[in-house]
Amino acid sequence: MVNQRGLSRPDALEAESSNAPENGLRVITCGGADDGKSTLIGRLLSGSRPGKRSFIVADTPGDEQYTRDMATGASAASLAIVLIDASKGVMPQTRRHTTILSLLGIRHVILAINKMDLVSWSRTVYDGTAGIYSAFAKQLDVTNVTCIPVSAVTGDNVTEPSTAMAWYQGPTLLQALDSTDVATGRESMPFRMPVQRVKSPDAGPRGCTGMIGSGLVRPGDPVLVCPTGKPSTVSRIVTADRDLTCAGPGPAVTLTLADDIDVSPGDVIASTTHPPGRSDQFACHLIWMHEKALLPKRSYLLKIGTDAVGAQITALKYKLNVESLERMAAKTLESNDIAYCNISLDRQIAFDPYREIRATGGFMLIDRYTHATVGVGMIDFALRRASNLTRHQLTVDKPARSAQKNQEACVLWLTGLSGAGKSTTANAVEQRLHALGRHSYVLDGDNLRHGLTRDLGFIPADRVENVRRIAEVAKLFVDAGLIVLVSVISPFRDEREMARRMMEEGEFIEVFVDAPLEVCERRDPKGLYRKARAGEIKNFTGIDSPYEPPERPDIVLKTGERSVDELADQVIAYLRSRVDSPEP
Repeated sequence: MVNQRGLSRPDALEAESSNAPENGLRVITCGGADDGKSTLIGRLLSGSRPGKRSFIVADTPGDEQYTRDMATGASAASLAIVLIDASKGVMPQTRRHTTILSLLGIRHVILAINKMDLVSWSRTVYDGTAGIYSAFAKQLDVTNVTCIPVSAVTGDNVTEPSTAMAWYQGPTLLQALDSTDVATGRESMPFRMPVQRVKSPDAGPRGCTGMIGSGLVRPGDPVLVCPTGKPSTVSRIVTADRDLTCAGPGPAVTLTLADDIDVSPGDVIASTTHPPGRSDQFACHLIWMHEKALLPKRSYLLKIGTDAVGAQITALKYKLNVESLERMAAKTLESNDIAYCNISLDRQIAFDPYREIRATGGFMLIDRYTHATVGVGMIDFALRRASNLTRHQLTVDKPARSAQKNQEACVLWLTGLSGAGKSTTANAVEQRLHALGRHSYVLDGDNLRHGLTRDLGFIPADRVENVRRIAEVAKLFVDAGLIVLVSVISPFRDEREMARRMMEEGEFIEVFVDAPLEVCERRDPKGLYRKARAGEIKNFTGIDSPYEPPERPDIVLKTGERSVDELADQVIAYLRSRVDSPEP
């Protein structure tokens, strides 16, 4: 819920978000579910005494499951009102919210100790609660804390001083909002504009449209298009109805560049004197928001500014205990966990540390399969190893290696339950390929666990890493011009899609070795189902760990209905059809 005070006319709101310096105060309120936020905001916004400044209040739900909403609201705020029920004191959710506020760069907090009427206006209760909270906030580098005892129900110390708490001589809540110096200074920061749209120069000068995240820009200013670093000069600043002589944070503008250089949505136009960094590996703070656990090495989509790029959490450095601020070891993250981690991207992006520029330092993580937002993060710094790496270009490439072998390199990814017949089928297919003079290799999941993946178990996080490693090896073998047969359960769709994205278009062939669970369990060639049913094996696919069958496999092999020879012939026939099919 968003409330506005001091903005009585529609044009006032427009003025507040114009390209003039910002003068509105963006405030977030947070606290527990029953701490009285709505009552307090109602009292604040309906008070008889007007405030000196306009402000926009984002009221976010207090329950733990709505931490995502709280983080989203805080990302645009300059000041936070943290509510505490005086009869309850500092609660775990209070600590969680304050930790998130700290990570999101909010250093100004008004602590409203509410429901003082329920504790008989006790100064002792107030002093104790204020002391505990201030000590906790100080550990998070939140040092600008103004503590105010209030009663939202009676209005005491909200807009008017309280007669019931004559011992308190500080400001009312409204006075604190009016007087707290929280100027964001975004105009004085280095210029950054993430590009949303680009107009082709065929229709006139190239125009790049976006919302300025920080800094000011004027016609004639030299700029860089990042992450490529191509230079140009701003020739015009255009809005819907006029040209501007100066633009800053506010509504979208279009910058016309003097040079015909490549610019794409997702690029960042930046100042030449203080350009953003460029990297594909970072250390960052992460707030996990989804009920589905984070799995390191799983591929997610990272959205930063207007750019989107594939991402993986490569290392969970620690998880933060919001009660004690203790750093704890973790292999995964559950909903509302806060962590510090390393992240790797598919390509380099333009960025700034979040503590310096929010617009190019904050990001969202998105589930590739469901498109749900699963986490928000704040870049701390680029990992040094990323800036020291360059890719060496080799003369002999994949097409040359494939041509030498007279074949089209590809991956046949056989997925299915244990006992479905993946390894048996892969072996039979490779025999036929060998007889035909083709160059192939089988990457068998069980065999690889004797070497490449011997350090991995069978929990979901290890299964993700198992598939990632195998996919990386398969990609190298395809680059060598081979036909690669991968035989691995690979139970999760996300990881199979990750493997597909690692290959070029048409190189990844998903083969569903389809055998019902009862058939696999009846076969039980290694006795694993019997052990799983007896509780001797944990996290066994199909029993106590899920298997997600392919939704649109390229080949379906019904191993319970056809012989191994027939299945191998089916795969060979598919490969022949790819070679013989006419060009589209």
